[in-house]
Amino acid sequence: MKARQTNVTILMADDDEDDCMLIREALAENHLHNPINIVTDGEELMDYLYHRGSYTDPKRSPRPGLILLDLNMPKKDGREALQEIKADPQLRQIPVVVMTTSKSEDDIGYTYSLGANSFIIKPVTFASLVEVMRTIEKYWLEIVELPFKAMGDRHGEEPNQNPTN
Repeated sequence: MKARQTNVTILMADDDEDDCMLIREALAENHLHNPINIVTDGEELMDYLYHRGSYTDPKRSPRPGLILLDLNMPKKDGREALQEIKADPQLRQIPVVVMTTSKSEDDIGYTYSLGANSFIIKPVTFASLVEVMRTIEKYWLEIVELPFKAMGDRHGEEPNQNPTN
C-alpha cells in the first residue's frame, strides 16, 4: 500500500457549522494531516474553485484533490455546484464525494448522473462518522491514484503541468 498523500487539499462545502466541526474532529481522530478548507454554500465553492472574490490567492485556496459536498446549501445548492464542476474541463477531474443527510433515491441517482464519485449519507453517531472519514481517507488518499493536477505542493501552488517523471 502506498503512503498517505498528505499534500492533497480537501475542500468541504457544507453550511452546517456543527457538521463541519464534527467532520474536522473525525478527521483529527484519524490523524489526518491533510489541509481542509471549508466553504458554506455553492457560490462560495465555485468562487474558491475559480479563485474569485476572497479566494484569489492560490496559496490560501489551493486546488483541492477531493471535494466533500453537501447537497442542501443556500444560494447555490450542491446539485447545481456539482453540475457546474463536472461540466468544466478544468475541474471535472476533481473527485466529488457527496455527503448529505438526504436518503432520496432521486438525489442518489441524480448526483451520480451528474458525475458524483460517491454518495454518502451522513452518519448519525460520531463513532460512525469517524469510521466513514477513516474509509474516505484510506480510499481517496491511500488507495486511489488521483490526477496529477490534484497534487499541489505544500504551499498550495498548482503543480507543474509538464511533469518529467
